[in-house]
Amino acid sequence: MTTALAQIAQPFSFSMLEQMVVVNGAVGRLLLACVLGGAVGLERELNRKSAGVRTNLLICMGAAFFTLLSPVLAGEIGSNKGQVASNIVQGIGFLGAGLIIHNRSRVSGLASAASIWVVASIGMACGAGLYGAACVGAVIVIFALAVVGFLEHRVNLKSYPVTYEVRGHDQHQMLQSILDAMDHIRQRLTDMQQDTIGETQRISFPLTATKRQHERLCAELHNRPDIDKLLNFRDPEDD
Repeated sequence: MTTALAQIAQPFSFSMLEQMVVVNGAVGRLLLACVLGGAVGLERELNRKSAGVRTNLLICMGAAFFTLLSPVLAGEIGSNKGQVASNIVQGIGFLGAGLIIHNRSRVSGLASAASIWVVASIGMACGAGLYGAACVGAVIVIFALAVVGFLEHRVNLKSYPVTYEVRGHDQHQMLQSILDAMDHIRQRLTDMQQDTIGETQRISFPLTATKRQHERLCAELHNRPDIDKLLNFRDPEDD
């Protein structure tokens, strides 16, 4: 009875885990996964994204750990030593779906969801001992998020939503000014909200456009004498 129990527990024995950690360099793999995941997360944190340093670090390290544990849990006679690791992609898919937000006519969080998906693959590479591939993958991800994202906005390849708030004392005149400004940049005014706070009239509306169009709209509205104040707000999750 004791022998049978020992055989069943053998894949989970401390000696095997200790051998895996010390001999096969599992600690180094986990630490590298933490460093690479944290590097990607730092870029996300600097851009005020919800999935920051801790999230990406834990995802990368977790993927590396599951990759390491997969052959151990399968045991010596296991036919599929990658069974646990193969389910990482599905699990990360559910986690990434939670970052995607569909609000009216726009979708946000796609880049954040894609980043944690690829961070999991970097963690799996670390867990498999593919250090070079993991480091190159992390560099490519950071480059795509930081440099390519900057160039998209710089050369007006990407449209992004901004919510504008216009304040003044003549609501009808402000509305006419907004319509004229939107006509100049060839955009349609939608989802407008109007309210009154004391003597101040306020009109807010969203606009999805390129950087150049947003700049033209701001310039148009700033030159209108009936507009006392112009504010704009952008959701940091709008990638």
